[in-house]
Amino acid sequence: MRIVTLKQPNLISLSWKALVALSMTLLLTACSGSVKRLDTNEDVMLSDRWNDTDSRLVAEEMMNDMLTFPWFRNYNFSNKGNPTVIVQSIRNKTSEHIPVDTFINDIKRSLLRAGKVDFVVSGAERDEVRSEREEQELNAAPDTVAKFGLEQGAGFALSGTINSIVDSNGDQRVSFYQVDLKLIDMTTNREVWNGQKKIKKLADKGFF
Repeated sequence: MRIVTLKQPNLISLSWKALVALSMTLLLTACSGSVKRLDTNEDVMLSDRWNDTDSRLVAEEMMNDMLTFPWFRNYNFSNKGNPTVIVQSIRNKTSEHIPVDTFINDIKRSLLRAGKVDFVVSGAERDEVRSEREEQELNAAPDTVAKFGLEQGAGFALSGTINSIVDSNGDQRVSFYQVDLKLIDMTTNREVWNGQKKIKKLADKGFF
């Protein structure tokens, strides 16, 4: 009589293969998410952190407030044209990364769209323009050269800070932001406007 021995399956090998198959399935599921385009003005809250909507709305509200103060009305009574402003610095004093340049551009766009204030560049951007003017002096046709000594001076300087306080009990977190801006008359050093905007957000544990 011939005895046939059945080969037992390698349970360890089967378990390992099943684990690999499950891992691949989970990986493919995780990678199958979708991406869609959104309107840039749509408010999307993925966390309680400072976001693009905060930047735009704070800039618009604070600049509208700035134009209601007496300095603007007094300037229009005494001068022709728009007041000229230079942005000196807006410092991020929070513990998170806030793109201050985006906030500054939102401020400029808000005022330039209203057509009531002119801006002059500052810092590195101003140095680049001056360097370009020197290049033109050497290489451009004489009737197309931008002249030296004709820069428009700023009558007012804008500066400020962004601060935050975060409080949490483990299940909820409150994020508080305070933006302080001020406008200085560069001739007299008078502070002609002081603006403040506060934002408070409450987030449940799933958001942080």
